Order: sequence, then C-alpha cells, then structure tokens
Amino acid sequence: MTRASPPLRSAALGYEAARAFGGLLPLIDDPELRDLMIQVTRGVGRLWLDRGESLTRVEGWAASPEAVRRFAIALLAAGGRHLDELHPCADVHLGEGIRAHAVLPPVAVDGAAVSIRLPRMAALDFGRLVADGLCDPTTADVLRSAVAARQNLLVTGGTATGKTTLLAALLDLVPAGERIVTIEDLAELRLAHPHRVALESRQANIEGAGEISLERLLREALRMRPDRLVLGECRGAELVTMLAALNTGHDGGAATLHASRLSGVPARLEALGALAGLGPEALAKQAVSAIHLVVHLERTADRSRRVSGLGRLRLTGGVLAIEPIPIGSAASLGRRAAIAGRTLRGSTGTTR
Repeated sequence: MTRASPPLRSAALGYEAARAFGGLLPLIDDPELRDLMIQVTRGVGRLWLDRGESLTRVEGWAASPEAVRRFAIALLAAGGRHLDELHPCADVHLGEGIRAHAVLPPVAVDGAAVSIRLPRMAALDFGRLVADGLCDPTTADVLRSAVAARQNLLVTGGTATGKTTLLAALLDLVPAGERIVTIEDLAELRLAHPHRVALESRQANIEGAGEISLERLLREALRMRPDRLVLGECRGAELVTMLAALNTGHDGGAATLHASRLSGVPARLEALGALAGLGPEALAKQAVSAIHLVVHLERTADRSRRVSGLGRLRLTGGVLAIEPIPIGSAASLGRRAAIAGRTLRGSTGTTR
C-alpha cells in the first residue's frame, strides 16, 4: 500500500503570503527544510538554509538591501503585521505552522534580516524515532510506560534538539479515547491523534490590543475537560499556571523546556517561576509534585538527536535539584521500569 504524500506547506498559504514569497515559494515545500534566512551582509542580501544539519549559504543567490527590505515588509504584511522604522521588529504566523520574523534597519545594522521557521510536513511516529536512534529499546519502553501510566513529562534540550518532535510522537501514544488540548505560541505539534484541540496564542495588534497569552489559553483549556494538557514550550510566567494545573488532578500532561543540560533544568524552572513572582522554594515544591519524569535531548557530533538523560526533580534542603536516572545500562533497568510503572503524585520527592 502506497503511503500518501504529506500536504505541501504552500497549499495552506493565503494569496498574499504566497505572492510575498515569490521565487522562494518552491523552497517552502522542501520536506527537509527547517529554516530559511535572508540577511544583508556587506551590502548584499544572502540566503541561508538549514535542512536539519547546519546552516549553509546558497551560492549564487543575491539580492539588494532594498529588495530584502521589501520582502520583509510584504511577508509580515501578509500575516497582518506592519513593519517600518517606528516598528522595526515583528513576527507572524503564516499558513499552518510557518513562523516568520523580520528586523529592519537601523535596528538591523547591516540591513533587513528575515528568519523563517518551517514545521515538519509530516509527523514521525515514536517507533520510527527509536529505529532512527533516538534512544535504546529499554529507554523507549520507559517512555511508552510513562505515557500509559499518565505521568507528567517535561521534555528538555537545547535549540533544535527535537523536543517538539519527540513530544508529538509521545502524544500519539495516548489512547484514542482521551482528549488532548495543546497550547502553543505557534502550533508546531503535528499529531495523528484523533481527539486533539490545538490552541495558539495571539500577539497584540499595532494598537496594543487583542493579545491572547499562553497563560490565558491555559486557563481556557482547563474549562475544556482535557484528559491531557500540553504546553508546547515553557518560556515565561505560564509555567506556574501549568504546574498548578498538573497539581490539581490533570495527570498525563506534558511540556517542553529549553535547557542546554539536564543539570540546568532546576535553574531554568526557578528563573521562569521568578517571572511570575514565585520564589525558589515555592516553585520547587510545585515542580517536584507536578513533574514526574524529565526527558533530556541533545544533538550529537553527527548532528543526530538523542535522549541523553532521564531525571526526577527532587527537593533537597529546600532547594530544587534533579536526580539523573542512568540509561542504557542493564543495572538501571529495574529502577527505570519501577519509575515508569508508578505515579509519583503521593511522593514529596524530599531528601535530607
């Protein structure tokens, strides 16, 4: 049986957005392309592409600084945002999951700069990710069991480590009869799950009105009878609202967090908690109770993405800490299986 091709990204673009892309439109449908960037360097606009490995410059492609400026203004206008000297920075959502950001001079010193992030054209299932080397089979079993046991998961990692990809694959393991509500700044989670409601935040308009924040969307989601509550990325005060929700019976939730190392997760959580006025000890108690398993990702030397660590949050002497869980060794099998098979809601996670 032939697998259907994923839909083209350009098919979801409106007329104005497609027109703004112009000759770059065919690139939007490249299934491997993740990022497209145009910037002015030494008086010439250059095109850079990232297909999941590293940024490479497109040889022979050049544009005048004025052409790059016109492109930036037209692209942002297609998404309903105005760009000029008084408002030189803005970002928009285009089509289904395309995010465009632009900066004009004089803020962009050398000339206009445009950054475009493209979503995956098709989701990767968890089995495929494991087969491609995401993790060893034992770790894969732990993650499957954690989803089945309705544990609350925090997927962490640096930039472009595959946090969203892994989260989407894990959510597709959720039974079809459960209702998933996802909250994101940009709807990037590509799920095959049949019962998913996707909520996306909205920026204020040029008059400063109409903003819908992640924090507000979380409160709205709680009224939608979610079986699984998912926050695409914790980046601000919405973390506290999410932790409160997970601590009031909404098990099986998940979120992602930007952190370069597993050991750095507690500090990142404390920093975000501070944005909401929550002190370190109060945040620590909330986080330890709410988050059952931390899954950390990294990019290896060969640019592949891999689960590099599992951890549990702990409260040690009033300080938030993380206890690494060894992976990839037979000695840790029993411990990891036990973690995946029980709910930690009743444990304070406190050590002395």
